[in-house]
Amino acid sequence: MNPTLQQTMLVAIEDELKRQVARLDQPHMKPFHDMLTYHMGWTGEGAGPNATGKRIRPLLVLLVVSSCFDGESKKENSSSINWLHAVSAAASIELIHNFSLAHDDIQDNSELRRGRKTLWVQWGSPMAINAGDALFVIANQAMLDLQKHYPPEVVVRAATILNNSCLELTQGQYLDMSYEERTDLTMEDYWPMIGGKTSSLLSTCTQVGALLGYAQDAQIESFRLFGYHLGLAFQVQDDILGIWGDENLTGKSAASDLVEGKNSLPVLYGLEQNGGFADRWRKGPITVSEVNEVAELLEAEGGKAFAEEMSAQETQKALSYLQAANPRGEAGRIILELTNMLLKRKQ
Repeated sequence: MNPTLQQTMLVAIEDELKRQVARLDQPHMKPFHDMLTYHMGWTGEGAGPNATGKRIRPLLVLLVVSSCFDGESKKENSSSINWLHAVSAAASIELIHNFSLAHDDIQDNSELRRGRKTLWVQWGSPMAINAGDALFVIANQAMLDLQKHYPPEVVVRAATILNNSCLELTQGQYLDMSYEERTDLTMEDYWPMIGGKTSSLLSTCTQVGALLGYAQDAQIESFRLFGYHLGLAFQVQDDILGIWGDENLTGKSAASDLVEGKNSLPVLYGLEQNGGFADRWRKGPITVSEVNEVAELLEAEGGKAFAEEMSAQETQKALSYLQAANPRGEAGRIILELTNMLLKRKQ
């Protein structure tokens, strides 16, 4: 049986990621290289598909590239377009994602990721910071590898989009950390934070993919907005699952977001209602034994329903921009299926 386009792309992505990380596979650098291969999910205890993650971001890049042309396209440059030519850009964005995770785990004091010890727990924070920095540099080198197949102006534009996104990632992370001790937050404070932390990189996937598919500017912008609103909807869904999700499906305790005091959208909605939930929240940390009661109180005051409505609105925006982008062929069909899977997930 022939592999599907999606399976073929995922194999190519993994091969390219390993090729890029192998820049550190040098004499005297084996322990350093091991840190990166562990963090990427390839080596160490628990290595494998569960440790690598789903590689949604690089897959989106290649699917968008492929969806921007078909065999009968008369578009300028279309004869030379091949999604494989963009695989280094897909790897670049996935490496940026993993760089951010390495640093996030330190900043959030997270000891586990995907069921395994985090990089800093295994090797200490100084080494983990350095490994994250290496992923960042390799990501930029990977993006520049596009010059093998694309003209300089396209490579520079793709690299600019990536670097703008990286700055937005730091802005979102700044807001997230600065919000931790604040008690005056509103729902208006929420959207810029997740726009930076979640939507920025997803919109980079779809924008860069369209650019590398030689789409026209209007189509590139439609794809960018699709990725951006997909990210917003995805994060709101994550907030819902973080309080009311099935622990057997999500793989993490539904108590964690409330116990950690996370300023998620349902929580900020509940605080603005100034009811029983807000009273309890402002009294101090919620204990594990209280979680079910507090979650029920927040749901009764409309927190869950409001978040679901916001997720539905952002989902509709994402789908409308995807329709405007008009992805074609098998890749276009897979993009729609992937979008529906991400926005209707239970985990």
